[in-house]
Amino acid sequence: MKILIKGAGDLATGIASRLYGAGHQIMMTDIAVPLTVRRLVAFSRAVYEGEAVVEDMTARLAKNQEEAEEIMEQGDIPVIVDPKAECIQWFQPDVIVDAILAKRNLGTKITDAPFVIGVGPGFTAGEDCNCVVETKRGHTLGNVIWDGSAIPNTGVPGNVGGYSIERLIKASADGVIEPKAVIGDLVRKGQIVAITGGEPVYALMDGIVRGMLQPGVQVTKGLKIGDIDARAKQEHCRTISDKARAIGGGVLDAVCSYEKSRGKYALILLAAGQSVRFGSDKLKAVVEGEAMYESAISRFEAFQGFKSYVVTGKEEITLSAESAGCTVVCNKEPEKGISLSVKLGLTKAIEDADENGTPLRGVLFSVCDQPRLKKSTIQRIINTAFHNPGKIVCAGEGTRNGNPVLWDKRFFDKLLELDGDIGGKKILKENLDSLKIVPVQAGELQDIDRKEDLGTA
Repeated sequence: MKILIKGAGDLATGIASRLYGAGHQIMMTDIAVPLTVRRLVAFSRAVYEGEAVVEDMTARLAKNQEEAEEIMEQGDIPVIVDPKAECIQWFQPDVIVDAILAKRNLGTKITDAPFVIGVGPGFTAGEDCNCVVETKRGHTLGNVIWDGSAIPNTGVPGNVGGYSIERLIKASADGVIEPKAVIGDLVRKGQIVAITGGEPVYALMDGIVRGMLQPGVQVTKGLKIGDIDARAKQEHCRTISDKARAIGGGVLDAVCSYEKSRGKYALILLAAGQSVRFGSDKLKAVVEGEAMYESAISRFEAFQGFKSYVVTGKEEITLSAESAGCTVVCNKEPEKGISLSVKLGLTKAIEDADENGTPLRGVLFSVCDQPRLKKSTIQRIINTAFHNPGKIVCAGEGTRNGNPVLWDKRFFDKLLELDGDIGGKKILKENLDSLKIVPVQAGELQDIDRKEDLGTA
């Protein structure tokens, strides 16, 4: 797959190493003046040196699309100065990995690519990305988070060799940096290791200089400009760290999960109901500033790697669905009940998959009247279905199970036999031994059936 990594620092390079080793096509972006401390093991060095070799990989600076494509054709990794990642428009990546590690999201959206990964604090799975990879040292380092966020930044560096804050070399004043020690030098506590803005910077511990900014860079007082490692091993200065490899492993897990499941499931939104109990068209009812049908369609926009369908007979919903890239399946007879919408959507999804030569493993049905349903819930249902072939996977809250429901292909024939205003509940009850439940947060499955329900949504 084509993968864009935003950022080219040492941790981003560790991520690139795992993905490159798995055979993916990688491109990376960075700022015009990178501030990577561990620059000997970072592809950001290519920005000011033209080329960077890290272990068995080579990255080269690309000034435009043509140069980037040529570098990739030669089996290397292009690094392009593109802080806003405008190259997304022409690169059209399958996956975006935001590894800028700014401790906050600088503009990445879940709709920027078919699959988006946020690395570290500042991202929330199901909101601005499909998943998050933990970056904090410790038991959960490298974990893939499918619902929620990484551990917040504490401002305290992790413990390495028995030292934490002492490891850091920080600028003593605003100005240009003049290193007095180079990466690989052994230094003693109290030794001058750099000059910033004319002021000396002292080592706070004994050890080896594992990282130091390049000479001549403009820095500000308090900025991290280097680090010291008490373990004092030369090879650590020139090889990818254990932390970077662990984070890279988490990203690779997430990428593999997406790669194996993409295109194998269809998402179908049922939006043709008559809203009898509501008294008017409830799908147009506004919850938190957005019509329910609009929020339901926007949830599907986060899953570009899967074909999405909206079954409706309403013009307004049709226009919204089409603008979001969904295929509209027309149901002009909603009075025949939900079974007709199920059959129309499923039939179209099966036909499209057969035509494309990629038979479906399953189909997920969702409804419009669950305004609190999270994108991350849909993602977790898909993940669960992939790892549990032959099962029915649905969302569950306490003793209640409900939509969305993902049906394995072995239930397609039974779904196509439904009749009247009966959905798949009957089939589900007859196959409880095949049911897998994905737990969700309280209130997430609330249906808006009557106008009074709007007060609690």
